[in-house]
Amino acid sequence: MKKVVVCIGSSCHLKGSRQVVEELQKLIDQNNLKEEVVILTATSGDTGKAALEGFKDVDKIKIVVFFPENGVSNIQKLQMKTTGGNNTCVVGINGNFDDAQTGVKNIFADTNFNKDLKEKGYILSSANSINIGRLTPQVVYYFYSYLQLVKQNQIALGDKINFVVPTGNFGNILAGYYAKQMGLPVNKFICASNDNNVLYDFFETGVYNKNRELKLTTSPSMDILISSNLERLLFEISNRDSKKVNSLLNNLNEKGVYEIDYDMRKNLSSFYAGYSKEDVVSKTIKEVFDKFGYLLDTHTAVAYSCYEKYVEDTKDITKTVIVSTASPYKFSKDVISSIQSIDCNLDDFEIINKLSDLSKTKIPGPIEKLKELEIRHNITCEKDELKSEILKFLGK
Repeated sequence: MKKVVVCIGSSCHLKGSRQVVEELQKLIDQNNLKEEVVILTATSGDTGKAALEGFKDVDKIKIVVFFPENGVSNIQKLQMKTTGGNNTCVVGINGNFDDAQTGVKNIFADTNFNKDLKEKGYILSSANSINIGRLTPQVVYYFYSYLQLVKQNQIALGDKINFVVPTGNFGNILAGYYAKQMGLPVNKFICASNDNNVLYDFFETGVYNKNRELKLTTSPSMDILISSNLERLLFEISNRDSKKVNSLLNNLNEKGVYEIDYDMRKNLSSFYAGYSKEDVVSKTIKEVFDKFGYLLDTHTAVAYSCYEKYVEDTKDITKTVIVSTASPYKFSKDVISSIQSIDCNLDDFEIINKLSDLSKTKIPGPIEKLKELEIRHNITCEKDELKSEILKFLGK
């Protein structure tokens, strides 16, 4: 059995943002839009930086990114806070990613606020997975990785494969599901969760219950209890019954829980769910590094350990792509401390250098340059102050 690790996550964030930028510019030109477009994004880490880079200094577009102040790594935070561009705004909120995402969704649903902005010369759009355009480039990556296996003679064209995806917001794995619906031969999607295992419970029981404490883990991009893209899967497995989906989501909003029926559960046969506890994540990073010399980030370690459990449970030896969604250098302290003891007094960049020496891998250029960049965004707000921060940025 040969495992293949393919990066579908981080690089696709930026490519997806660029595609959204290009399409948005076309729409602005085609419709002779007079208003400026304000992009609102809630991020658990990587999407925010990619969107900022994609929209930086783009004419007639401004971008505001909200992130949980204590819910991303220090490097992810620095990447966002050092972003240039006169049209960019980055705000840390005193809350978690769910608070940021819910706040942004509520702003889009606030007709009075949107009307007021339009009168002031602005309209809203989004660049994260609230916008379906964020997912479409990832669909292509699933086909690409499949064809790479064919090219390498790992499989024959038409053979089914598995994908293991570490996920919290269910965006990347949903793109894979769409790829399967388009004809990609997929046996199983292994949905890998961390200690915030709300998705695991959903696939195991058919019950989605957000009424639990959010746990801050070493894989912060997955520290999510309200998985927004799951509603798109609900739409598909309910045979596109929007009334049924609306009823389920109303239950989630009002009671924090919903349960799907038997017919919907039958339509989840493409999925297997697993989750990894923190000690297993750390152990996995060390085991993979010692055995293969490969440096896993914390999120990919979640996926890898869930795959090991899947094989143990099912004995399935189908060729499998483990989706690697982040750079270990963004979570260097947690990664290196899983492999060896380190001095707790070292700063982030000293740890990054040690990780590079240990793994004999090159530090990614954008991360290495961070220590030289000026912090340009240093705003924090409460989770109910998102509108006021937007208005401050727009000078209104």
